Formats: sequence, C-alpha cells, structure tokens
Amino acid sequence: DYTSSLQYRLLFYFIVLFNKIIAIMARVLILLSVILFSVYMTEQAYFLEKDHIDQINEKVTTWKAGINFDPSTLKDDILRLLGSKGVQSPDKLDHKMYKSEDEEYDNLFGRIPKKFDARKKWKHCTTIGRVRDQGNCGSCWALSTSSAFADRLCIATNGDFNELLSAEEITFCCHLCGFGCHGGYPIKAWERFKKHGLVTGGDYESGEGCEPYRVSPCPLDEQGNNTCARKPMEKNHKCTKTCYGDQDLDFESDHRYTRDYYRLTYSSIQKDLMTYGPIEASFDVYDDFLSYKSGVYIKSENATYLGGHAVKLIGWGEEYGVPYWLLVNSWNEEWGDNGLFKIRRGTNECNIDNSTTAGVPVVY
Repeated sequence: DYTSSLQYRLLFYFIVLFNKIIAIMARVLILLSVILFSVYMTEQAYFLEKDHIDQINEKVTTWKAGINFDPSTLKDDILRLLGSKGVQSPDKLDHKMYKSEDEEYDNLFGRIPKKFDARKKWKHCTTIGRVRDQGNCGSCWALSTSSAFADRLCIATNGDFNELLSAEEITFCCHLCGFGCHGGYPIKAWERFKKHGLVTGGDYESGEGCEPYRVSPCPLDEQGNNTCARKPMEKNHKCTKTCYGDQDLDFESDHRYTRDYYRLTYSSIQKDLMTYGPIEASFDVYDDFLSYKSGVYIKSENATYLGGHAVKLIGWGEEYGVPYWLLVNSWNEEWGDNGLFKIRRGTNECNIDNSTTAGVPVVY
C-alpha cells in the first residue's frame, strides 16, 4: 500500500511539474512571438533604399522610380497608408453590383477620346486636381470617395457647389464602412452617401466647411524627412455631429447625397467618368510603387505585395504606346508626379480595372 501510495504521489507531482513546465514554455513562446512581431513591425522598408530604387530603374521601361520617402522609414509606417479593402479579385466578382448601362451614356454617341483629363474638361471645378494628405492614417478609402463625390457634385451643379466634402465624417462616423484609420470599403462609403449623406469639410486646419479633416498631414521637413515617420498611427476620432469648422452651417442641412452607389465594369469606366466625373479606384500596392516618380506604372518583376490602396481616377491616355489611367493619390504633392501617377490601363494592372466605385449626386 505504501509503495502504491508513493507511486501515486510521485505521479501527481510529476503531472504538476509537467504542467508548470508547459505553462512556462507557453509563456516563453508568447514572449518570443511578441519580440519577433515587434522586430517585424520595426523592420526598415529596404525597398525605399537608393540601391533598391536603382535596381528598379534597371528593370522597368515604362516608368521611373525615385526617392519619395526617407530610406530609414519603417515598413509599418508604409503599411498604415494602405487602407483600401476594395480591391476586387477577378474570379470573385459580384456582377449584380456592377454598372454597365446608363441612359446618359447615350449622349456620348459611343465616342471615347484617346485622351481625357477631368481637370481640363471641368476647369471650374478646382477640387478635381487637389492632392490631399491622408496623414498617419489608412483613410485613403474615405479621402478618395469623398473627393470624387465633391468633384461630381461640382460638375452636376455646374460649379455652384465647389468645395470639399468631409473626409473626417466618412472616416470616423461610418462604422459599417470599416475601421477608420485601419482601413475601409469604398463601396460602403458610397452606400452611406446615399443613405445618410455627407457634410462639407476641407483639409486640416483649413476651417473650411462643416467638418474639416482633423488628421495632421505628413509633409517633408527641411532635411527631407517625413514628419510622420516613427510616430504612432492616428487613433480613431470620436464621431462628431456638429459643425466645428464653419460654425454658421447647420449640421443636418449641410448633408449632400447620392442617388445610388455602384461598381463599374471596365468598359463603363470611361463613359461614367466623362458623364459624371472622377471615380474611386482601388488597386494592389507592391513595394516598387512607393518609389514611383513618372511614366506609366507597371509592377516590376519580383516586387512584393504590401496591401490595398484607394485613389481618385480622373482620366486616361497613352504614353509611348502604353495606355494608362491618370490618378490622384493622397500622399501629398511631394510624392510621385506632383501627387499624381499613371498606371497601365486595359490589362487589369494590380487589379485596378475591376476595382472602381462611384455614385451619382442628388441635385435639388
């Protein structure tokens, strides 16, 4: 009896000891994973270094790469700029959401010019060419949609409305759209414009409109360093339901609406743009795109995928035989070609050809 009792006690102590060892190992593994994750998140963006940019320029033929970001920028600082969850995979398209017909298209008589620039077509709409700065926030989905909506409203009113709509309200008040600074769905933004509308709102500290953007921009300092680098991502703001910019405006009555929301088939993008104005476009971003300076972007061989991004599509054309889309980015005018870029059209480059959204403004 004594022997069996001793065996049981030894077995019990062994089990307790074994469980403690497992618990300690689990803690060590968690600690290691946290350390490794921290190392990964603080990894420098090697693809911004001059040597890497030189390698890109040796490979690509339709565009030029250059320094847009400080080479010591962390990869995490870049990833937080990419907030669009609207890139559509060609094999998973919901065709019911895609618009291909519109009676207004008939006014074009099937004539699509080789070159088109919305800034030149509607010169009185000054917002079309305005390059925004999303700051340290993945709100590209909100800036691109609200900017395109504002342009379309200017066009629809023949310039009577000629200001920005609030990226602040759509970023932080549309909880069904996504996650604020952590990204969102452009089509959901247009859906909100239809159901709940959007107030006016200019850029950071502009005082323009009902709700100006409250995320500070990221300009370069005198040394050429990005002023947002190594700073934490902007925390999501509390949704405000009062006009803190132009306080003479009434919050409720300042809302503008769209009559609908839709995705566009590739063949209807040009028609919709010529009829109603700029649209939102999402695409897959690869590490070489960060260093775009001029020409028609085509992903270089061995470029690494980083995330989805949303921008504003304002035109198209052809450069040295390569057809392109003309787009306005939201990383300020110091990036790329004065804040704009071109990307190859017609080959679904980075999934852009089937990842566009829009809506038609309601005009009273």
